Amino acid sequence: MFRTVATLALVGLVALVAIRIVAGVAGGVLGLLPGVAWLLFKLLIVAGVVYFVLTIVAPDTARKVRERISGSTSL
Repeated sequence: MFRTVATLALVGLVALVAIRIVAGVAGGVLGLLPGVAWLLFKLLIVAGVVYFVLTIVAPDTARKVRERISGSTSL
């Protein structure tokens, strides 16, 4: 009986350690997501400003960029 209780305690301890490791990794990944999202948002703003300036300065180049990004072909 003592052996069974000790085995259950050991299995419980191993499960607790495994849960803490998984939760730590998941918490780290979830902690990185807002930073990555903010970085992508800033890059999107910069790209939008560059495209806006490009449409004013060189409309033909802006059209070529838009066609390349959208994937449409012009013949």
